[in-house]
Amino acid sequence: MASRTSPTVRRRRLASEMRRLRRESGKTREEAARFADIAPATVSRIEAAVHAPKVADIMALCKFYGLDDERTDVLVTLARQSRQRGWWHRYSGSIPEWFEVYVGLEEEAAEISDYASEFVPGLLQTEDYIKALFHASLRTWSEKEIEHRVALRLKRQERLVSNDPLKVWAVLNEAVIRRQVGGRNTMRKQLHHLAELSRLHHVNLVVLPFSVGAHPSMDGACTLLRFPEPADPDIVYIQYRLGSIYLEDPSDVDVYADVFDHLRSRALGPDESLALIAKVADDFS
Repeated sequence: MASRTSPTVRRRRLASEMRRLRRESGKTREEAARFADIAPATVSRIEAAVHAPKVADIMALCKFYGLDDERTDVLVTLARQSRQRGWWHRYSGSIPEWFEVYVGLEEEAAEISDYASEFVPGLLQTEDYIKALFHASLRTWSEKEIEHRVALRLKRQERLVSNDPLKVWAVLNEAVIRRQVGGRNTMRKQLHHLAELSRLHHVNLVVLPFSVGAHPSMDGACTLLRFPEPADPDIVYIQYRLGSIYLEDPSDVDVYADVFDHLRSRALGPDESLALIAKVADDFS
């Protein structure tokens, strides 16, 4: 299996370790900051994975917490990796920082569960569908910015056809396949693309039909990311128009895991879903 080293995931792992070490030491953030000669706010940012920390700060904190050289080296390595730039950094001028965080998490995730309430998930979109969404968003993006955003989304999709493919579980509200985005031809091609992707062994795609009625995710779309390393716990991502929310508390993640299980159990089976997608695609002919 190919090795992936996302700076975002490394920063998150480092933050978790630094929080744990400080709590186990019984020290306050103020005490740790005083010893390391940094501001208490810097300690908070390190523990919240807000920014990549300075290696010198991590070394000083490790000394304060009484770590030996071997454990210190592990955390220093994480700090150095967290300061590297991911491939997505080249698009940073065209996307908000909060979405850069998501792309960094997605890069190292092993599995993603996606409930789509209004539109096809980004990893499964065609280029024309992507462009139609951006043009319909009422944003004041230039054509150049849209071009960069489209390129980023297409680049993210390469994980689906890599040697270490991302496993995707997508539950699509029936509205997703019926709502016309772009022209009829764009929508028909998008539905055909979904059918093709559903034949990949690592892509599971099902439709939640209108006939199900009320369900536990009527408040909107959500994404659950799972990682290959136990040191990187699951995380829930919820996006809204001006930002996003990340849920990392295990009890919160469990709630959404239960929601996904329920949605999958109520959705049409893979074959029935594929048949419905094909029928709707014909309607757009």
